[in-house]
Amino acid sequence: MDILKELVAKEINRRDFTKLCAAVAAVFGMPKAFSKDIAFAAENAMKKPAVIWLEGQDCAGCSESLLASINPSVAEIVLDTLSIRYHETIMAGSGYVAEKAREDTIKEGGYVLVVEGSIPTADDRFCMIAEKPFREILLETAKNAAVIIAVGSCATFSGGIPGATPSKGRGVTHFIKDKPVINLPSCPLKPSRLVATVMYFLASGKAPEMDKYGRPLAFYSTLLHENCPRRGHFERGEFVTDWNDSGQREYCLLLKGCKGPKTYTDCAQVWWNDGANFCINAGAPCSGCSQPEFYNVFSPLYEKQQTFNIGPNTTVNLDTVGRTMMGVAGAGVIVHGLGRLASKSNDEEE
Repeated sequence: MDILKELVAKEINRRDFTKLCAAVAAVFGMPKAFSKDIAFAAENAMKKPAVIWLEGQDCAGCSESLLASINPSVAEIVLDTLSIRYHETIMAGSGYVAEKAREDTIKEGGYVLVVEGSIPTADDRFCMIAEKPFREILLETAKNAAVIIAVGSCATFSGGIPGATPSKGRGVTHFIKDKPVINLPSCPLKPSRLVATVMYFLASGKAPEMDKYGRPLAFYSTLLHENCPRRGHFERGEFVTDWNDSGQREYCLLLKGCKGPKTYTDCAQVWWNDGANFCINAGAPCSGCSQPEFYNVFSPLYEKQQTFNIGPNTTVNLDTVGRTMMGVAGAGVIVHGLGRLASKSNDEEE
């Protein structure tokens, strides 16, 4: 099947498709010419690895986020051309038929394994599928995978919100030690990250450059604070102190628990829903969902953090700034001055 015919049927022309491939190359810092390799890989995706998508302790929010991507539906461009053999949320089959599809794909090998949701460590009975512990299913499915991608906060690091429950859920890397895992944390998954990562893998046959937490640097290399649309209010010392004060509606959310100065993510540059919105723009403080500290360390989410970053190598304690921080004009400038004096490496802090 010619993918270009499929794209035309979906009202996506060759020019738009080429633009997408070029964008994927750019986001991973690859030469412009590499976009041709990405296009070739996508056009021949029928011959590429199948997909097994597992769901552990989750709300299916990452699946919903991916399936709801729009204009153009980048999920369609890539995932419609792949063979999704197993996905509990969208597959038509069930019971023994569904499990056989997964088992047959494992025997074939060379597939893309996507994992959504955490894996319980307190007791296997917290998450059982087809009468088997999810932990066993993960280990069984991972052994013949060509690449493993953990999507969403629950499947990465300390297990997101399930990690703070009695199940003590943990991310994929807590169990998989013998092969690399690409972590794409956030709550929910940002579809563009998964699509770009899959396309990169199809074109290069390897994982993109990642940080020490297994996150692609293309998406998780800069602090949210650096590109926050409310950064100007921070610089002027204008902070939300009263949710009911309409005059503070656009102010910095630092004092209301925003984790932006501690969070590495491209959320401020690439918004959800075709660029419609993201947490801070909608008036909600960043919860730090792309960080290993989410959820346990960063809770309660609406309480200010005692320390925060104002740059890639600078950490400041709020007590150092003084109690005049609350809405005093110029406080942001004061913070920067003190931060330079009390600079501390993020790597040391972590």
